[in-house]
Amino acid sequence: MIFLKTEQEISLLRESNQLVGKTLGELAKIIRPGITTLYLDQIAEEFIRDNKAIPGFLGYNGFPYTLCVSVNENVVHGFPSSYVLEDGDIVSIDCGTILNGYYGDSAYTFCVGEVDNKIVKLLKATKESLYLGIEKAVEGNRIGDIGNSIQTYCESKGYSVVRELVGHGIGRKMHEDPEVPNYGRIGSGPLLKKGMVIAIEPMICYGKRQVVIEKDGWTVRTKDRLPAAHFEHTIAIGAVKAEILSSFEFLEKELGERAI
Repeated sequence: MIFLKTEQEISLLRESNQLVGKTLGELAKIIRPGITTLYLDQIAEEFIRDNKAIPGFLGYNGFPYTLCVSVNENVVHGFPSSYVLEDGDIVSIDCGTILNGYYGDSAYTFCVGEVDNKIVKLLKATKESLYLGIEKAVEGNRIGDIGNSIQTYCESKGYSVVRELVGHGIGRKMHEDPEVPNYGRIGSGPLLKKGMVIAIEPMICYGKRQVVIEKDGWTVRTKDRLPAAHFEHTIAIGAVKAEILSSFEFLEKELGERAI
């Protein structure tokens, strides 16, 4: 069942998602070679709680951390750990919050130090595809229009689209209907209506699209161990254009020229 949100509910979702954006901004200040991914998790949890919110991922279906931190060939749902970030790594950080009973959810793939230009191009294409998907997120279009725009763009660049993982509706629950694949046919899937709030999150592979789940039961990595990128915004469907409820503004201000 797809729940249409009122303006008041969208306002509350905006607050929660802006906090996710601010949390990613705090992490952007410290991401560099030599720090552990667990340290990023600790900073995020402290910042979220200091802002009177609850980490949205911590304990969700048993997930044991505040952040999903996925390095290099790990696509999504990676565990923060004692792994020390190295020059040339890329790291997807997916963050969720619960504020005033509503979820926020957004992700960004950061460069650590100097990253190979071939991989930077993957990140740029993935982020660009996110905004192409958002352009299709208007009343009267269908879910397939979003996925098709992402798939067409990324495949035209020679990349592949993960099929097993998708975006989702979001509200009082982290995952609501509808599912939002990053592939699809134009004109297919549920009709988009004003009041729908969804998370669009392209997960794009440098190599082949096949993925496996690691022994921890959570971490999803590429089968060929080539890098993958992940960017995510939570958006509200509009009559003319979508409203982006989350934000990359805070982290990009911190990153400056290092932003993707």
